[in-house]
Amino acid sequence: MSRHQGHQANREAPGLTPDPFGALAALGNLPAGPTDPPDSDRVIPVKTSQRGQKNTHRGRVDIVRQTAHRGGKVVTVAKNFTGIGLAEKQILTKKMQKACGGGGTVKDGCIEIQGDKRDEMKRILTEAGFQPVFAGG
Repeated sequence: MSRHQGHQANREAPGLTPDPFGALAALGNLPAGPTDPPDSDRVIPVKTSQRGQKNTHRGRVDIVRQTAHRGGKVVTVAKNFTGIGLAEKQILTKKMQKACGGGGTVKDGCIEIQGDKRDEMKRILTEAGFQPVFAGG
């Protein structure tokens, strides 16, 4: 018997099933799998107050336009967030990047968006429940 024939014989041995999931069909009470496709957009819960209303008073956020140490390029920075974690800042940054059509990042607890995009940032922060204020020059 050649080496190839030996492997063929093992596949047909008694006790081995050709379908490894065949025994699962007999169980019948298995829970259904996920209904959403794995790459669907995540639903982000809206921050609510204790009374169940949308939280529209999440604190003041300063919006500053900066050019220093950036080779003359303008960057709009939102800073002084209170009670907000890195994950939510990254979500807000993604929204701002889409709305502004430019790049951006979260650096040192501040959201930086390329270009002079103060009005767009103010609109997005207001929708998120913050009170944006234009600070600086």
